[in-house]
Amino acid sequence: MLLEVLNSVFSVQIFLFIILGVFTGICIGSLPGLTATMGVALVLPLTFGMEATPGILLLIGVYVGAIYGGSISAILLRTPGTPAAAATVLDGYEFSKRGESGRAMGISTVSSFIGGVVSVLALWLISPQLAKLALRFSAPEFFLLAVFGLSIIASISGNSLAKGVLCGGLGISLSFIGIDGITGYPRFTFNNINLLSGMSFIPVMIGLFAMSQAFSTVENIFTPDQVTQKISKVWPSKKDWKVILKTAPLSGAIGTIIGIVPGAGAEIGAFVSYSQAKRSSRHPELFGTGIPEGISAPEAGNNGVTGGALIPMLTMGVPGDAVAAILIGALTVQGLQPGPLLFTEHTTLVYSIFLGMFIANVTMLVLGLSSLKLFVKVLSVPKAILTPMIFVLCVVGSYAINTNFFDVGVMLFFGILGYFLQKADVSVSPAVLGLILGPMAESNFRRALLMSEGSYSIFVASPIAWVFVVLTLVTLLGPVVKERLKKH
Repeated sequence: MLLEVLNSVFSVQIFLFIILGVFTGICIGSLPGLTATMGVALVLPLTFGMEATPGILLLIGVYVGAIYGGSISAILLRTPGTPAAAATVLDGYEFSKRGESGRAMGISTVSSFIGGVVSVLALWLISPQLAKLALRFSAPEFFLLAVFGLSIIASISGNSLAKGVLCGGLGISLSFIGIDGITGYPRFTFNNINLLSGMSFIPVMIGLFAMSQAFSTVENIFTPDQVTQKISKVWPSKKDWKVILKTAPLSGAIGTIIGIVPGAGAEIGAFVSYSQAKRSSRHPELFGTGIPEGISAPEAGNNGVTGGALIPMLTMGVPGDAVAAILIGALTVQGLQPGPLLFTEHTTLVYSIFLGMFIANVTMLVLGLSSLKLFVKVLSVPKAILTPMIFVLCVVGSYAINTNFFDVGVMLFFGILGYFLQKADVSVSPAVLGLILGPMAESNFRRALLMSEGSYSIFVASPIAWVFVVLTLVTLLGPVVKERLKKH
């Protein structure tokens, strides 16, 4: 198997796709407003004609590159390129004000690499063991797993739990469209043949994440981003290396743990890592004034999430974050179903993903240290050129899935909906979570009741089931308890 994995990954084609993915991801991440999720959604249609390994590794390269790329504009413009880089702004821009932007980006690059490698090691060690445990799951456990995944909506709803629940309910409702998997009866199709196979969630995700952001960019399309700092002395000094090697591994581990929790996201990993570094520091009062720890911790933390988010996605089919949700779509297009059987039926592909993700992090380190001046120039690309390109890619990508203009209409509809949801400060991630986990919850709920002849006791009949029940209750009650503690 090892020889098969090495033969699969160590080829010129795979290396070129990984390099292309990381390069594209850094460019997308460095542009304010273009998120990692949007980048992966835009590149996804390009993988439809590829084999599974190069297609998935291209997307993972974009993911790794985009999370890191957000730090470039955070440091230079005081504007995070992606939400994951929001914590990097606090100290990163202070370096630029002192004329040390090159030093700041060197610290960011190396710390991102270390955090990413820590997450890949965790992915490599934890995923196979978790997949073995998941092989013991039956319908009740899979239903409770889906319910636990849906309960994460409570923690990713932004400022309003009610808005998040409504958005999640929208996603679950969309998952009911199509032919009932048990009875074979068409539901909510309105006699439209395009809806018989259900709502294709790739156009929905492209609309919610990419097209909606393109609509938002139109509002300030003629507002240029100005970069005046000169980039020099990127390689960290011996003093900075000591700080990085002390801070980045722990922050990467924190980010990985947060990434494993479905729905947490890289921005949470970055802020938690930043807070932990500040709490454990001998000079916490210096955070926010431009110190190496203030860049190393959040950058290692947000890149640590990348590998952590893939652990529940690959082992149980539950997306760790929005990008992992899109990767589920990419695997589905390839005829693969994420979950424990992926490790037994497609072992070479799984371990190729692990090795390819490590190579993507090495590529990110090399490109980051050698080509920063090139990526900085990306910030000067006029939005009047960039935005129409995004519109075209969204339309072509949606059409390419089934060569059907109906999917383009679906994408445009959800692009407009996503735009207005952003204006109303509503997170769209719960809708995607509901659309993906809704079918899993419904089908396994009904199968479990068929197994027990209608008895609901089957949902608490095993220790694994109880674990998911407890986790779900903790997740649901956590925000409520947190709010009450704040009031008191």
